[in-house]
Amino acid sequence: MKSFINDNFLLQSDFAKTLYHDYAKPLPIIDYHNHLSPQQIAENTTFENITQVWLYGDHYKWRAMRAYGINEKYITGNASDKDKFLKWAEVVPYTLRNPLYHWTHLELQRYFGVKDLLTPENAESVYEKTSEILNKSTHTTCGLLEQQNVESLCTTDDPIDDLKHHKHIAESDKKVSAFPTFRPDKAYAVADSKAYIDYIKSLENVVDFRITTYDNLLSALENRIDYFDAHGCKLSDHGLEQLNHFSNKKYDVSKLFASVTSGKNLSKEEVQFFRAETLLALGKFYHKKGWTQQLHLGPIRNNNKRLLKQLGPDTGFDSIGDFSQAVGLSGFLNALDSTDQLAKTIVYNLNPADNEVFATMVGNFNDGNIKGKVQFGAAWWFLDQKDGMEKQLNTLSNLGLLSCFVGMLTDSRSFLSFPRHEYFRRILCNLIANDVVNGELPNDEKWLGKIVSDICYNNAKNYFNFK
Repeated sequence: MKSFINDNFLLQSDFAKTLYHDYAKPLPIIDYHNHLSPQQIAENTTFENITQVWLYGDHYKWRAMRAYGINEKYITGNASDKDKFLKWAEVVPYTLRNPLYHWTHLELQRYFGVKDLLTPENAESVYEKTSEILNKSTHTTCGLLEQQNVESLCTTDDPIDDLKHHKHIAESDKKVSAFPTFRPDKAYAVADSKAYIDYIKSLENVVDFRITTYDNLLSALENRIDYFDAHGCKLSDHGLEQLNHFSNKKYDVSKLFASVTSGKNLSKEEVQFFRAETLLALGKFYHKKGWTQQLHLGPIRNNNKRLLKQLGPDTGFDSIGDFSQAVGLSGFLNALDSTDQLAKTIVYNLNPADNEVFATMVGNFNDGNIKGKVQFGAAWWFLDQKDGMEKQLNTLSNLGLLSCFVGMLTDSRSFLSFPRHEYFRRILCNLIANDVVNGELPNDEKWLGKIVSDICYNNAKNYFNFK
């Protein structure tokens, strides 16, 4: 029986151990999609305790705590940080076989040297020990990133952001590079006319001109794309249930803009058309800049309306949706490709039933000009676990080229989440090594070590071209 989370955790053969320890483990991390705070990086924030860095904003843990019957007071409520941690420690032993069990103990080991399993019995001592360590200079936000060998990361930022924190980071002597990502979801969120009008006013204040027409809106967005590009941005990101594509111009998008900004509500199909047209326009801007566009498709958000009203969005009430994806995705990519304006693109799916759909769709639009131009993205959100990662890797291997994959990301709000790269690297090395053990791949350490190194680091380095 193997011990839990030892040096060879998840590595089932000697060849897997070699691939991981000699090729994957030493490589820096490029985390090209997360939700970390650029302000906390710029200010090199010190956290008072582990709850602040570990439980604040972590809806993965919140969902588990609710499932176990923990009162909301100890999750997002007004309980003390210590009491919230003690309640989380009650839940941890019962998260077995959930990725949280692995992540929790990996993070305690990697950042704090805590090798004991977290239980209610040792929770108080772990809280005190980790809080003491977090107040050291080695465990500020930048210290935590340096410990995990994070070379560069990309935050997620609204077009109206002034990016002052990214500028500060770029001008400092910090070892990690932090780049913005352009996330313009609110620029086409016209289902709520009142919220949309408020957003347009905010955008007007940033670009310093009136936005009274749809053309003005596109000019404002291009203005912000130029601004983001000047601050090192190389990626955009879009969170969508699905892509909609209209083969004919069923509506006049300028008239739709005029209607919604006058306070009128659009129909569901009009909302879809407006979003589709705006995404196509944005896609052309991204191509012009040489950016990569990321499309996160598939969640059904805010399912619990009672708790949404009480706690707000992004608090743990989203799930996998079963939206039709293939036709809209094909139409969107084809519309941009037909005029040779398709940017580098990464498509992430949330429903595992769509793995093969996404993996085959991206292959339609790789035209030989850029290695891995259109990517089937890493296992995302609910699929970001051992089984989900293996299924994504196997699907990509079967239907595309695993060797061109740009690898893992954290998609996290926590500065303690970077062992997820280690988790992915161990799973990847074990998967490839199993094929060697079974005689399905040649026993060629140098060649397979190169493939592993490319997936873990080199492909992303070359694909995004951060400077």
